Amino acid sequence: MIDTQALIDRMVLGLRGGATQLPPDVVAALEAAYEREDTDTARMQLKAILDNVALARDEWVPLCQDTGIQVFYVTAGYGFPHLSDVVRAIPLAIARATSEVPLRPNTVNPFTGANPKDNLGEHMPAVTIDLEEGDGCRITIFPKGGGSENMSALWMLTPAAGFKGLKRKVLEHVQWAAGKPCTPVVLGIGIGGGADMAVKLAKRALLRPVGSVNPDGDAAALESELLEDVNALGIGPMGLGGRTTALAVHVEYAHRHPATFPTALVVQCWCDRRAVIVLDREGRAIG
Repeated sequence: MIDTQALIDRMVLGLRGGATQLPPDVVAALEAAYEREDTDTARMQLKAILDNVALARDEWVPLCQDTGIQVFYVTAGYGFPHLSDVVRAIPLAIARATSEVPLRPNTVNPFTGANPKDNLGEHMPAVTIDLEEGDGCRITIFPKGGGSENMSALWMLTPAAGFKGLKRKVLEHVQWAAGKPCTPVVLGIGIGGGADMAVKLAKRALLRPVGSVNPDGDAAALESELLEDVNALGIGPMGLGGRTTALAVHVEYAHRHPATFPTALVVQCWCDRRAVIVLDREGRAIG
């Protein structure tokens, strides 16, 4: 029998950590960008970001006033017997974390603007469930801010446009977005599948550690080329110029229909927040 209260407590802690503690890979990437920049303006912006990260970490206060939409990715083994308990616990934990952390209430009815003030609502929270071999469960908490989400895009390219068209669209879009998504950003790119799958892949790409490389050689080469080209735009930290417009470009792909070439771009600000909870078969947190 799973300890539901202990599970909710652990999720609340994960939500608190996701809002206040920037992952080490992101911090390392920001520190490397600070060392790489050669202008006072760019270094000043990155220094302010790193000071903010340290203060949030030490005081356990949110990294940003926009604590985001609470997105959950749940990957359960076929032999994990408590998936329903996990899914039921998520909204209870979010409602508690909203008042305890606190998290800014960020879910509003699109027709009326009414805000339930607990980060819940129709189809909220956003929970994606995947199954795999094993008997444990991994819960990834991904707070997604609205400013960078506004800079996301989907293009239904033609196969004739191909990767040349993809690169042009990405660079034009990043140039248009400039500093609005709070650069330096992390770019998640999803290629293939259908329109819905491309967007899902692009967002899932953001779950990877910053700077990780896609194991597929072609995808890895595209990541490297796009990162170089995006940074050559010179937008820089907070749009004020510099060598670091993006910390990383992560690409994920699916096979596509021969007549389509869907490409999605999901933008994440420098505040690339996420937290992971690992459960054993009994539903006890082990990470």
